[in-house]
Parts: sequence; C-alpha cells; structure tokens
Amino acid sequence: MSASASTEDRIPGPHTKELLPDEFLRALYQFHGSALLQFAARRLEGDWHRAEDVLQEVAIRAWRHAGELDPTADSARPWLFTVLRNLVIDGHRARQARPPETGDPELAHLPVSDDVDHILTSQVLVEAMRDLRPPQREVLLHVHYLGRSVNQTARVLGVPPGTVKSRTYYAARALREALHSRGLRANGSDRDAG
Repeated sequence: MSASASTEDRIPGPHTKELLPDEFLRALYQFHGSALLQFAARRLEGDWHRAEDVLQEVAIRAWRHAGELDPTADSARPWLFTVLRNLVIDGHRARQARPPETGDPELAHLPVSDDVDHILTSQVLVEAMRDLRPPQREVLLHVHYLGRSVNQTARVLGVPPGTVKSRTYYAARALREALHSRGLRANGSDRDAG
C-alpha cells in the first residue's frame, strides 16, 4: 500500500454515487452510529439521552457535508468523532456559562396529581358502587355524596334513622371490600388486613 493510499483512507472524500438524504443517514448510523453513541455516552458520563441528541446533531452536520463525506467509509470516522467531541465540549461550556437553576429541592420531589389518576379512581369507584345492593348504594349517595345527615336521609328515604345507620355501615363495608378486590385501598394502606 502506498503512502498516498493510506492518506486517502484517513481523509473523507467525495463518494462515488450520490445518496438520498435518508439513505445517507441510514448508512451513517449503520456504519458509525453505535461507535459514536458509545463514545458520546462515555464523554457525557453515561447520559444516554444527551448522547443520542449529540449523535443526531453529528448526523445533521455530516448530512450537510454529504458531497464530501462517504458514510460507508472508515475514513469518515475521524471527522465524525471530531465533530462529536467538539459538540460535547461546546455543550459543557454552555452549561458552565449558564447560572445554575435554583429552586426548592423539596418541591422537585413532590408528586403531581394528574387527571388520569382521578379519572381511573372514579371509574373504579363507580364499578364498585354497582356491586352494592340498590338500598346500600342509595344511602351512600345521600349520606356521603349529597352530604345529608342521618335524619335528613331517613326523611327523604322514608325509613327510620337506625335503618339509615345500619345500611350506611354495611354499605361502606361492602364498598371497601369491592374496592379492595379491585386493588384500591383507602389512603394507600389496607386497614382491614391482619
């Protein structure tokens, strides 16, 4: 092998056939992607998400030089690794120049409620209420949902207050069991266990 041949192997040159952008990028990832990604992850202290972002930027910059770069050649690697290394260094410098973000560290770990959790819990509760007998369901709706007292509920339903108390007790117990069978527990704990 002559000296000029070994120099040509190290310097990216124009490729013989023009590749479409998606073909160029596919070839780049196929031939160099895993090596570049691993290198980036090491330089970024194991942050694979940032490493993937940097790799995408390297791919974009390589694509801009598609006329000069053959994505299937080993001769492209030094250029690709240099671009990647420079991007990592630039990112590190940018983070160092930016003032650190401040805030209450305790707030960062507070759970945030979302509507999905509330909707799912409501659906489970509605299904569990369907398991109750109609008189039990009715008394729970009056006492807990409508906020009526035992005497008010007794007047509306036309039953003695003792019956309302009894139905409320047994309905609450049946509802707790129905929720427990669906995996939902009061306040995250199972008070009936043991």
